[in-house]
Amino acid sequence: MTDLTIRAAVPEDGPALVRLIHGLAAYEQQSESCMIDEAALRAGLFGPRPYAEAIVAEQAGQVLGYALFFGYFSPYPGVPSIFLEHLYVVPEQRGRGTGRALLRRVAQIAVERGAGRLEWGVHRENGPAIGFYRALGATIVGGMLACRLDGDTLRRVAGEG
Repeated sequence: MTDLTIRAAVPEDGPALVRLIHGLAAYEQQSESCMIDEAALRAGLFGPRPYAEAIVAEQAGQVLGYALFFGYFSPYPGVPSIFLEHLYVVPEQRGRGTGRALLRRVAQIAVERGAGRLEWGVHRENGPAIGFYRALGATIVGGMLACRLDGDTLRRVAGEG
């Protein structure tokens, strides 16, 4: 793994990132809800107001994994924080330290930026990921459920529908 490079994603990584995001959606059995295309990705990561950042794991010119994250403020502890939205490595690269290298880099970014916390979610059914995170020393926070507003419901709550 000596030739593995972890670096900030650039706009030219768009096709590879879209492919990997669709790969994660398939792995999580969410393909039907994965609508990302390169234009949306470019706007979200590289547009005038980026909503998130990404890093990629690259080896021999191939992007083999990525981490997508964003900053926020965590009010209870009163600290800036980073939320890791996605961490994904292609199946044939798993078990070789690529996921660990990506997570390590996101942790380094959090420390460099003065964040007091790095958080992420994991599906209850994803035993391999849970085992990986526990082996790193991560705390699995119980009792929290993800909530979402989208589409027509989002517009209705916003008063537009």
